Formats: sequence, structure tokens, C-alpha cells
Amino acid sequence: MNPDFGRLDAFLDETNTDGYLIDADSTDSDQYYLSGFDAPDPFITLYDGETHLLFPRSLEFGRAKRESRAETVERYVDFDHAELVEEYGSESAVSHVLARFLGSYDVDSVAVPPRFPLRTADGLRERGVEVTPDTDGTITEIRATKTAEEIDHVRAAQRANEASMAAAEDLLREATVADDGTLTHEGAPLTSERVKEEIEVTLLRHGCSLDETIVACGADAADPHDRGSGPLSANEPIIIDIFPQSKATKYHADMTRTFCVGDPSEAVREWYDLTERAKEAAFDALEPGATGEAVHNAVCDVYEDAGMSTLRSDDRTETGFIHSTGHGVGLDVHELPRLSPGGGELEPGHVVTIEPGLYDPAIGGVRIEDIAVVTEDGYENFTDYDQHLVV
Repeated sequence: MNPDFGRLDAFLDETNTDGYLIDADSTDSDQYYLSGFDAPDPFITLYDGETHLLFPRSLEFGRAKRESRAETVERYVDFDHAELVEEYGSESAVSHVLARFLGSYDVDSVAVPPRFPLRTADGLRERGVEVTPDTDGTITEIRATKTAEEIDHVRAAQRANEASMAAAEDLLREATVADDGTLTHEGAPLTSERVKEEIEVTLLRHGCSLDETIVACGADAADPHDRGSGPLSANEPIIIDIFPQSKATKYHADMTRTFCVGDPSEAVREWYDLTERAKEAAFDALEPGATGEAVHNAVCDVYEDAGMSTLRSDDRTETGFIHSTGHGVGLDVHELPRLSPGGGELEPGHVVTIEPGLYDPAIGGVRIEDIAVVTEDGYENFTDYDQHLVV
């Protein structure tokens, strides 16, 4: 993938800055996006109209030359690191190396992302390099608008996501109800942990992985980010929220469904129907030129008209609709744009979730989530998975 860094070039011109500098490993998505290289240890990326990489050691040097899209790949040793250690000590030598590296490209001033290491910044300033925080996170903003290739990566991750959701739903469908109301499967309690295991194994078979997922039942489901634990119960809502990452491309997907084995309460049924309507209203509002705030407001309108609390109507409420409508998805599972109060204008190429929900410990929780991309004339919903409450 070759991103368009025209907006970054414009940012450097507007700020009269020579280059953009990142010091991080590739789990930092801005680093991975700018460098085009995957490495587990921190390294330096300089962008000055071209991309230049600098590594502390030779470990990643050969692979970076083969795999990265950088114009140059160098090591500390190329800037006399050993001699600088003898002269200044190991800690100060690093800042001297970085200053020499920047100087070799006539870079006297750099912009850096909001979470840039303070030690690196201070060391560069001591060497006379001007370091300016990019508080807006320009690369993060650039990443929000996906290329056609990136959109395909998210779409592929979503197919794996749906396979794992189907595996989880199959476990629920095959479950029986014990005398105490808990679910069993093949003679053993069906737990949140067992369903997560099935999700993770299925994702691995489809080239994806995840650190955590949500399988939350009953009162656990009333907390939107409770991962869930222990035996699952009949007649209770079970929220399953899966957000895998492709191992090959590093792009994520995201989807949530709420299921019930048995007979959900009337309140849960009403919440489910209302959340379906809220999701439909959000998609009706989703188009280029609309704001993330407008999409969020469409969901709040549905819930508030039905007498439900939202954070818009009561910013202290702990029940009802207590989160934003959605978020961007890409190299990070939560990134720009935001479908929330203050969410800005949506553009073609923005990949977003739509995930309304209602929560109350006395009832449980209901959330339904699809993932879609904003297009020139509306949106494309990547999600091809049925939504139904009763399994």
C-alpha cells in the first residue's frame, strides 16, 4: 500500500517544518502507516517528502530494506554510534545520533505526534533541533480516510468476524438449559470463556486474531465494556462484540450482536426492537457531508422519543444509551472519525461502526453493531450477518 501523503506535505508547509518524526514500534498505528514497516521494537521514521528509517541495531536492517517502502534505511552505526557512546555516554549518544541522522537530510525542525517520547524530544532540543508537537494528530487524521485497498482489508477482516460470530451463535443454539437456568454444552457449563475460545479459534483459522472479545450475559451486559465471565444463562440477553485484526494486513473489523437462548423479557424485546430502529435511523443519516454528531443525534432522537435516557438528554445517566453511536475502524479498532457529540464531517473512505445500545443492570444490555464505509453517494454496509434476538 502506498498512502497519499499530500496532506502531510501540506501540513509541513503550513507549519514551516522540515520533517515529521515518529519514535515508536509498529504497534503504534501512525508509525506503521508512515513507515510501512512492521517491527516489534521502537525505531525512527522521518518523513520529509520521502520516508527514511533509522534502527538502533542491525536486527531489522535487512528486512526493512526488503519490506519497507522507505527511500532509505539506516542504523545507529552509520552515524558513529560507538564513538559517540565513548564520548558522551550511552544515553546522550542517542540524541547525537538522531541529530546527525536529521542533519544528513537538512532537517532542523520536526513535528511529532501527540504521544512522542519526551526523552527523545528533550534530547533533540539539546542538539538544537526544533521539536513541535502536532497536537491535532495529522497522520491519525490522514488514516481516517481509507484507500480502496484499505477498504478491502477491512471488508476481508469482517468476513472472518462473521465466521467467528456464527461459531459463537452455533454454541448458543446447541446449548441446553440446566435446572438452575444456566446453559450447558456437551455436558459442561457453557461459559463466556468457552464461547470466547470458539471465537478466537475460528478467527485464527481465518487469518485473524484478537486480544480480547466481549461475551457478556445479564447484568454483565449492562456495562458496555464488561468482557463477561462465567456461566451463561437462559432468558437473559447475551452481548457478543467481536473486533478482530487481520494478521496479514493489521486492519480490524467490528461487529456486535445480542442473543437470547429461551424467552427474553418483554423489556429486552422492546429494547431490541428500539435498538434496531435506532440503528436504521443512524444509517439513514450516514452520508458524505453529514457530521458524526448528526448520525449520533439520529440515534438519540429514537431513544429519547421512546422515553429512554441518553447522555445527550442527561449527561449523568448511568442507564439507557450511555456511549457514542460509533467510531472509525482501521489499523486501530477505535480511531477517527467519531460518531458522537462534536463528531466532524464524514468523507468518502471513512470506515465507521454503527452501534446503538441500551443498558440497565436490572434488565441487562442490548447492542447491535454493523460496520460500513462512507461512499460518494451514501454508504456500503460491510456486514452480512443476520440480526435476531432469540437463538
